[in-house]
Amino acid sequence: MTRISKLPTAEWDPELRSMVAADEATSVEQGLYRVLAHRPALAKAFAGFGGALFSNRVLPRRLVELVRLRIAFHNQCRSCMALRYHSAVDDGLTEGMVCSLEKPQEAQDLTPAEKAALAYADKSAINHFAIDDDDLNALRGHFSEPEIVELGVFIAFFIGFGRLSAAWNMIEDLPEGYQVGDDQIVAPWQEQAVLVRG
Repeated sequence: MTRISKLPTAEWDPELRSMVAADEATSVEQGLYRVLAHRPALAKAFAGFGGALFSNRVLPRRLVELVRLRIAFHNQCRSCMALRYHSAVDDGLTEGMVCSLEKPQEAQDLTPAEKAALAYADKSAINHFAIDDDDLNALRGHFSEPEIVELGVFIAFFIGFGRLSAAWNMIEDLPEGYQVGDDQIVAPWQEQAVLVRG
């Protein structure tokens, strides 16, 4: 059960409701906003930042989604792991690729660039103090400096807000496999996904 009360959309700030198309969204699509709506200015800032990040990206949507799901696994963010976005599926993401996230460096269906981004995301999520020049040089073999900056910002966004969402335990609207105790490890490659807008 969510550890902080979710605000019904009828009580949301009207501008926030409009920004996230809350009236057309399912409860799963409303996601973190259901709690953030308690602080409308912060929720709108979150929406603005996330919207700017995704609408100004140059990295492939599929790559961003693979990174998001791998970080969601490290965070054990159930709501993050359960979601698949139409935009990523439209960019070629398959459930087979999601299954490859269990052992990404051994995967046949992931590109060398995706593997490099996932290795960097893993280190960022698990032990960011271990990131060194070799890690950045490995990324430079596939990405420009601006793309590496973008990747880093996406990673920070996913780690920070994924951990917040995991701590708030927003699981009751998710498929049953994600509604398990905190002591059980779940993975996006083991459970049913929910396809959502975006």
